[in-house]
Parts: sequence; structure tokens; C-alpha cells
Amino acid sequence: MKEAILLINLGTPDAPTPSKVGKYLTEFLNDKRVIDINAIGRFMLVNMVIVPFRRFKSAKLYSNIWTKEGSPLLLNSIDLKQKLQQEVGNNYIVELAMRYQTPGIKEVLEKLRLQRPSKIHILPLYPQYASSSTGSTIEEVVRIIGTWEVIPNLNIISKFYDHPKFIEALLEEGKKYDLNKYDHVIFSYHGLPERQIRKASAHYGGETCQMGACCNSITKNNQFCYRANCFETTRQLVKGLNIPADKHTTTFQSRLDDKWLKPYSDKVIADLAKSGAKNILVFSPAFVADCLETIYEIGTEYNEICKEHGGETVTLVNSLNSNDTWVKAVKAIALG
Repeated sequence: MKEAILLINLGTPDAPTPSKVGKYLTEFLNDKRVIDINAIGRFMLVNMVIVPFRRFKSAKLYSNIWTKEGSPLLLNSIDLKQKLQQEVGNNYIVELAMRYQTPGIKEVLEKLRLQRPSKIHILPLYPQYASSSTGSTIEEVVRIIGTWEVIPNLNIISKFYDHPKFIEALLEEGKKYDLNKYDHVIFSYHGLPERQIRKASAHYGGETCQMGACCNSITKNNQFCYRANCFETTRQLVKGLNIPADKHTTTFQSRLDDKWLKPYSDKVIADLAKSGAKNILVFSPAFVADCLETIYEIGTEYNEICKEHGGETVTLVNSLNSNDTWVKAVKAIALG
């Protein structure tokens, strides 16, 4: 009997057009864990304000990173799936799903059910735990499998921000760059509303969140805190790359308002450039596949911000995508 590995990433529009981007944003932003306000307020905000206007702007941004073959995130994820299948061999079934859009979780799980694996290893591809990504994905998987007559053995991985193989893969990418050529190194993670960090602390962390020194080490109270997970990933990378304390900063990007996790990546880039930093290296350890947030936001927008304030270049460290070390790491993380 075979076991299965289900890889799940966040998702991507099917095409860089306003209609397809609007469809993606509608599904994504109506998730109660993503915009965690009352249902009526969320419906009105998403469907009457955000999507009708943002779909046009976002479509233009997606068109800047789209390849002839399609979405970079989807293509890199498919490549990872195929390489992982080769790595684990015929005793395992490897499938890929997206939390939003295609390939959908429901259809992929049905495909697995028909093959009757004895166990399903479920790996959301988000290193640091967050309710809006990991939590939403796991909830959807459990909801769908919960309707099955037979529920097979399940192994759900909720985080791997400090897994030795994950860190090893990131370090391998980082060591491709001569760090002495850069004035500063930034570890830029996707942002989250501060309220979601506090909610997680209230529910599973004994309400100990201080939004500060409480993230200086991992404890039972902050083991599922996104902010704490991010800082621990940074600490391990800094140690492995031997980066001096005054030469690196952990930041957060892609905010929607001023109540998100700080410091903000774009503001730090601007401040560094103003203070004389010319060349800045940026890691994006929350993204295992290159996407809009890495290729365009960091690779293009942050370069423009840097130059605007007197700097020269912002260099993006590639995401892990489907490199061989990462493939082996995924095997280790999924199967233990």
C-alpha cells in the first residue's frame, strides 16, 4: 500500500487579467481567517471596495512577472512536486494543491481518495505558522476529509521554520552571494495584522504577547506565533551565515495599513539608503517559491525605493523553488 504526500501552496490567479485576478482575490480575501472581521463587514469590504478596484492594479503587477508558461509560483510548485516524486519513488503518491484557485484542494483530495493511500502527509508550504495561511489551509483540508466515509491516517505539518533541512536549503542559497559586497542584509517576511498575532497569543499562548522581546526565543507560549517563528528563522540564518548583529534586520512586507507587523521592509530599505547603504541583500524566508511578493515587490519596487533615496541596488536571494537541496528537505519535513 502506498502513502501520499500533499503539498499545498497559497495560490495564484489563472491568468494576469482583471477578471482572473478578481476571481482569485475574491476567494482569497473572503476567507474568514485572512480578513478576520465580521462576515457582513468582510463581504462588503472585499466585494464592494477591494476587489472591484484592486483587480486592475494587481493584474498589471502580475503581468510583469508572468512567463510564457504561466505563473512562476505555480510553475515552481509543479516542478517541486515532480522532483519530489522522483526523490521518494513509487511507494509514494505526490500531489500538489493550491489553497485558492487551481489545482483546488477538494479536487486533489478526491484524486487521492480514488487511489486509496494508507496515509496522507499534508504539508502546507508556509514555513512560519500563521492562522491566515497555515491555519486556513489545514482547516480546509480537515473540512473536506471530514466528509469522507473513511478517514485515513493523517500527518499534518503545521510549521517548519526551524527544521534543520529547511535552514540548510536557505543557507545554500545565501552562500551563493558574497556577503562582504553588501552593506546590509534584510530578512523580509510577509506581513500580518498585529491583531492576528495577539489573537493567536490569546488563544494558544497564554496572552503573553508583548510584540517585542517575547519573540527573542521560542517557548511553549510562542511556538505558534508567526512573529516569533520569523525571528527564529532569521537567528538561525544569521548564525549559519555569520552575519554581524549590526548588519542585518528582520522586516515585514506587503502591509495594507499601519497596524501590521513592523518594521516595514520598504521603510527600512529607504532608511538604509538615506544613511549611506548602497547595496542591500534581501532574503524572503517566508516564501518557498518565487512569486509576486518576491519577484516584483522586492526585486523591482524595493530597487526603485533604494535608488530614490541614494542607494544603488537591492539584490533578491532566490526562493528555494525546486532546487535539489530543498526537494530533499521537503521529503524530510513531510515524512519525518
